[in-house]
Amino acid sequence: MATNHETSGHEPNFYEVKRGLKSWLYTLDHKRIGLMYLWGILGSLLLGGAFALLVRIELFSPGQDIVGQDRYNQFFTLHGAVMVFLVIVPGIPAALGNMIMPIQLGAPDVAFPKLNLTSFYFWCIGATLLLVSIAMGAVDTGWTFYTPYSLQTPTAVLPAVMGVFVLGFSSIFTGLNFLVTVHKFRPQGMGWFQLPLNVWALYATAIMQILATPVLGITVLLLFVETFMKIGIFDPQLGGDPVLFQHFFWFYSHPAVYIMIIPGMGVISELMTTFSRKPVFGYRFIAYSSVSLALLSFLVWGHHMFVSGQSRLATMVFSALTFTVGIPSAIKVFNWTATLYKGDIRLKTPMLYALSFLLLFTIGGLTGLFLGILAVDVHLHDTYFVVAHFHYVMMGSTLVAFLGGLHYWWPKISGRMYPERLGQLCAVGVFFGFNLTFLPQFVMGSRGMPRRYWDYDPEFTIFHQLSTVGAFVLGISLFVVVCYTLWSAKNGPRATVNPWGATTLEWQAPTPPTLYNFETPPELHELYNYDDLEQVADVEWVRVSKPEGADAVAKSSADH
Repeated sequence: MATNHETSGHEPNFYEVKRGLKSWLYTLDHKRIGLMYLWGILGSLLLGGAFALLVRIELFSPGQDIVGQDRYNQFFTLHGAVMVFLVIVPGIPAALGNMIMPIQLGAPDVAFPKLNLTSFYFWCIGATLLLVSIAMGAVDTGWTFYTPYSLQTPTAVLPAVMGVFVLGFSSIFTGLNFLVTVHKFRPQGMGWFQLPLNVWALYATAIMQILATPVLGITVLLLFVETFMKIGIFDPQLGGDPVLFQHFFWFYSHPAVYIMIIPGMGVISELMTTFSRKPVFGYRFIAYSSVSLALLSFLVWGHHMFVSGQSRLATMVFSALTFTVGIPSAIKVFNWTATLYKGDIRLKTPMLYALSFLLLFTIGGLTGLFLGILAVDVHLHDTYFVVAHFHYVMMGSTLVAFLGGLHYWWPKISGRMYPERLGQLCAVGVFFGFNLTFLPQFVMGSRGMPRRYWDYDPEFTIFHQLSTVGAFVLGISLFVVVCYTLWSAKNGPRATVNPWGATTLEWQAPTPPTLYNFETPPELHELYNYDDLEQVADVEWVRVSKPEGADAVAKSSADH
């Protein structure tokens, strides 16, 4: 990381204040905690990606290629569990949110620094329990842990679900911290509609984390209790109801979909405005749509259970509510597109990820409408169509937004620039590799190929082979991203204070920031106003003072 005082101002930056392993393990600095989350999440990404590649290798041709049926079940279960619980759920809030959100508010830290560190250690304990289950006999239930099979399998379900239980505490603590930080740590003069849209998204996410995550914790705890005490809760042999588990699980997991995607939407809003050099079109609509998505997410869990024996009335209500969720999502897509219109678009690496997000999220959202239609869902349920839709929303959107945000804020947090050309190449590789992996799966699913099957009919061979080739293109691109990110932390060119010409407060902080983020209180400016920013020597943007009356003239011209 950059440690020279030329880039960090007169005060030492947050890397220099204290050194040594102990200074990191006991740190209360939100930036260091965010970085520790980041390294853990990137490591989990590589592990989960490795399991995905093993699954795709096995599916390259019909019959057994490298492993048998039981091992295959373990591979896809571990891929799903690691990617969902260790990467996508905590990715943007815990890593990027911890590092950036307090600085965007002009605050010295989050509201509860000790709770912040505790939440990181809970993540570490939960991840350890989940990974220990691999050594004890990797779980093979799928990442949803559906009963009654999860109560009957001899694999290590209990350590895995206890890991998920502990990870839930980490998520709740992070959400509580962010909620209080937004309410109490805003600087004087920053009202609700002067908040960056990234902060709005993290605020909406925090609401869901606090309200939804306890349901998951209670559900896996009941699973744990039922296993040991033989009380009939979910097991039909003991008088329990396995469909009850599905209701509990999806009551959490559908809000969890938005816990994953709404922070990505906040990141994309920042990228769209910065790299098109225009204010966000319909700022208030995007802000309100984040909160409305958070609230609506609690009302649509039943669309995962259309074929589980619900009443006709319940399925119709859930189907109608599912279409309602499309409205705030469509508002965001429309407003992002309008922001690009006639903008001075700059195709830097973060912007390439933002444009990829725009297309991939649109495909994921529109294919979700097919699954919300009762008659169509009966045909597509439990097929590869669902796998493709899920990955377009979760990976094609959330993970792509995470990568865009990582490249966008990496110069600020590390003090170093990554290799831009290589970053652009990997962004293109991620986009094409992802589409080559999952577009064929829509075709397979519509033709009746079931998901989670170890073997398949020869008619699906070409689609599986295209998916496997795409998975390797995607995996190699992601691996290179992790490698050059680590490399640039020490060896990249030094970053300036505001290399992108952004307007939010974090770009007034030194690069890297000091321990309490700012040497002097940041100056509030009109949000997303690029008129008084000028580029200097192609590496830095600075604010220039306009002649007196220039603002009034500009406003008058805009009004007419």
